[in-house]
Parts: sequence; C-alpha cells; structure tokens
Amino acid sequence: MTITTERLRLREWTDEDRSPFADMSADPDVMEFMMPLPRDKASGPWVDDQIAHMQKHGFCFWAVERKEDAAFIGTVGLRRVGYDAFFTPAVELGWRIARPFWGQGYAPEAAKACLQFGFETLNLPEILAITVPANLKSRRVMAKLGMTHNPNENFDHPYVPEGHRLRGHVLYRLRREQWDNEAHCS
Repeated sequence: MTITTERLRLREWTDEDRSPFADMSADPDVMEFMMPLPRDKASGPWVDDQIAHMQKHGFCFWAVERKEDAAFIGTVGLRRVGYDAFFTPAVELGWRIARPFWGQGYAPEAAKACLQFGFETLNLPEILAITVPANLKSRRVMAKLGMTHNPNENFDHPYVPEGHRLRGHVLYRLRREQWDNEAHCS
C-alpha cells in the first residue's frame, strides 16, 4: 500500500528504513518534544509495531520517502490511539521528519494525504493530533490542516511519567464534515 503526493511517497516499512529511522530518532532536535527512544527500540520494536498495526488495521505511521531520489525523510501516518483517554477510541495523525528535511513543507503535504486517506478511504468520522504545548511547529501544521484546539481538552499523556516536562499535551481535532466543508485544507 502506497500513498503518493506531488513530492512524496508514504509506504510500508522495509528493513532498509530501520537504520535511518533510528538515526533520526537519536537526533535531540527531532526528539525535543517526544519521549526519547533508545536506538535499539527505534530500529526494532517501534518499526515492528508499525508493521503489525498496518497488518491489523490497514494503516500506520508510514515510512516517507522523497519521490525524486527515494531519500528516507521520516514517518507520517495514522494510528489507533493505544491508551485510554476521554477521547478514545480514536485515530491519531502524527509525523516525525528528519532534520535535513525540515522547512520544506513535507510534514503538511504528507499529513494532508493521510487525512484524505483517513476520511475518504477509511471513512473515519474524526482524526486527532496531539503534541506538547511548546511544540509550536507541529501546532502550526495542525492548524494549517484545519484542525482545531480546545484548551479545555488539554490532557496529561498516560505514557509520560508524572512531573516530566512532556506530560502535558494539547489535543487537535478534525471531523470529516470540516474536511468536506473546507475543501480539503488549502
């Protein structure tokens, strides 16, 4: 299964993706607003988990490559939220882009394609995105995609330890009706 955009290919994971994903996940700038992944977890279990999610649900956080040269640029996709919260069950949109590819519009381009897949192929009623309040770049992408934030829905992420600077999260939502009415986010 592959999703294509003007410049990108979102595809299933291969063994060749493990090392560049682990390298990206070891970059402190990339991981500034995410819990760190030890290299062995990034190259093995995290990717394996995406493959298993794809097999079970037909979607995941896909590997993303640039069409022009097949360079691995990161991961963007959809995933069922794996913890209990006031907004679950739900499907989350997420991304992680390697630093050399920042500032080129790849995250919103790939995320928009994922929203289209989620709403038009999977027929999802709503897609969520989460991040920490300080992650202004991701929050701008969420807003650009037409997602909305209600401060009353901020929450503490259950997988982040109490007292950790990344525990508090903001929740963004996009309903299929909004997607249809906003002409798929310009």
